[in-house]
Amino acid sequence: MSAEPPRRYDSLRRTAQAQQTSAEIARAARELFVTRGWAATTVRDVARAAGVSVPTVYAAYGNKAGLTWALVDAADLSADAGRLLDELEAADPAGQLVAMIEYDRRLFERAGDVIALLREAGRTAPELAQAYTDGRARGDDSRGQVFASWPPGTLRAGIDLATAADIYAALCTIDVFTTLTVERGWSPDRVEQWWITTLTRELLA
Repeated sequence: MSAEPPRRYDSLRRTAQAQQTSAEIARAARELFVTRGWAATTVRDVARAAGVSVPTVYAAYGNKAGLTWALVDAADLSADAGRLLDELEAADPAGQLVAMIEYDRRLFERAGDVIALLREAGRTAPELAQAYTDGRARGDDSRGQVFASWPPGTLRAGIDLATAADIYAALCTIDVFTTLTVERGWSPDRVEQWWITTLTRELLA
């Protein structure tokens, strides 16, 4: 009897399953690190909460230090990074700018606790500090790639790519979002609309 041929899309299915497992680990790590703290949480705790084995956690993220990236992944998941990519593919430069702002609003609104954990705990835990720094750099790099893809003349006169990235990074931050929503009583919708109006004016010709 001949061997049964491999089913179509098996590799895609395995990739999707691995991504789902990583997502479950990331969500569990986020909940435990935020509620218990970084130091008090073990890899075994994360595995138990995610419903997977300890070796599975190591396979996905390595050691506990590697789980810092689970926190970054958890933030991306909560903000729906896949939606951002779809919107970037379909939009013109003005629409892409709006899509990035909407993503950051979702990120700050849904994962502000993760960002705060990485930044505050990072003062005493170098691996968390590095994850925070790397996460910021990854955001800068992603926006830089989008800005660089725009046709000549899209950016306002006198604004180069580095300056555009600096202006975006200065305005669209967790600190600005927190100040306006918590201290000044703005709604997230109002912050988002202010970012759109201001960054469109400052960046686009």
